[in-house]
Amino acid sequence: MQKLTAALLPAFLGSLITGCALHPGPSDSWPPASQYHAPIVAATAPGSADRSLTIARLARQLKDSDVVVIGEYHGHHGAHLLQSRLQLALFKHNPNQVLALEAFNLDHQEVLDRYLAGEIGEGELIDDADGWPNYKASYRPLVEFARQHRLPVIAANAPAQTVRCVGRSGGNWLEQIDKQARDRLPAEPFHGTDRYRQRFFDAMGGHHSEGASERMQNSYLAQLLRDNTMATRILDARQQHPGHQIIHINGTFHSENRDGVVAALLHRQPDLRIAVISPVFVTDKNDSAMPVEANAGKGDYLYFLQPLPDEYLDPERYREAIRRQFRDAAEISCPPPASDSH
Repeated sequence: MQKLTAALLPAFLGSLITGCALHPGPSDSWPPASQYHAPIVAATAPGSADRSLTIARLARQLKDSDVVVIGEYHGHHGAHLLQSRLQLALFKHNPNQVLALEAFNLDHQEVLDRYLAGEIGEGELIDDADGWPNYKASYRPLVEFARQHRLPVIAANAPAQTVRCVGRSGGNWLEQIDKQARDRLPAEPFHGTDRYRQRFFDAMGGHHSEGASERMQNSYLAQLLRDNTMATRILDARQQHPGHQIIHINGTFHSENRDGVVAALLHRQPDLRIAVISPVFVTDKNDSAMPVEANAGKGDYLYFLQPLPDEYLDPERYREAIRRQFRDAAEISCPPPASDSH
């Protein structure tokens, strides 16, 4: 998770960002003119003449979706601004709306509900619900909109301790937790597809053969636990709030190519109407055309962003940062897993 030091642009600047036109003007140029610009296209539209979308037009196309999944690059201002603007645009079509967030874990739902009810302050929410470091800059606008309009907000992710211990010890670690905690997790916590497994191992730089390392396989199980937990939390929200549209926010890997959370949702409810919106980094500033065809499989809709800056240019400092993360993870205590392998 990347820590941000700046807040979103003021609302009046947001109104200037209207998506990408086929022949963009000065205010919405291609490629994205700043870290806040996010030109939007329909990835699956036939031909190219009608692909470019404004937020308002996108919302009209999404208004009948049961679940709108917006993938993000965590901490990217352009992604979070797009989410906030689309949240409002969809609300105008259907005020029966639920916000679901990867950024909060299900074991902190009570804390989140207390904040929405005005019983605690934002600092208490962040402290007591282990809010992500970029909460104020990235998710505050979404949560505040929901709070102001008395909309439910779902803490969708699996408990962090559980995810870490599965990643360390394997799927059978779930047998060590108490019944109440286990009952809050999916009955089928590790549903996945072969394609998703291959994508995960490729992204992690590992081998996805039968001989994959135990640690890599456990990391994949932890990923599936997140995906399946978010999916079941979304479905639970639909049962608790009939007729509501769910807007779910997660890191793009969790929903790209309709894998991860999306596959877990459709596995449980195949007739669910799901729209997937995925970000794409624009790496070639000299490209005169949006690379839609090359990325069309990532989502039903795409939005294009300037890349985030490199966190480290010094290789040694980068390695030390990674080592520090592993040292922090090593401090977590997990009971030994059951003897039978998953």
